[in-house]
Amino acid sequence: MAASFFLYAASGLLAPPWGVGVLLLVWLGLLLLCFAWWTPHPHRLPWVALFSVAFWFAALNAGGAFLGWTA
Repeated sequence: MAASFFLYAASGLLAPPWGVGVLLLVWLGLLLLCFAWWTPHPHRLPWVALFSVAFWFAALNAGGAFLGWTA
């Protein structure tokens, strides 16, 4: 999750400020999910981190395709 934070935080290079805000809220939600699953389901945490990177990639591509986000 720490590694994916840098992707989300640097999204301002491609996304508008409101899009970066939404992406950071999604990242925060995923981080809170990791905190909740830390003890009961530790084997799920790497999958949440991988989902975080995949979601970031899909969100920026969808934003570029449908919302006109460009560099």
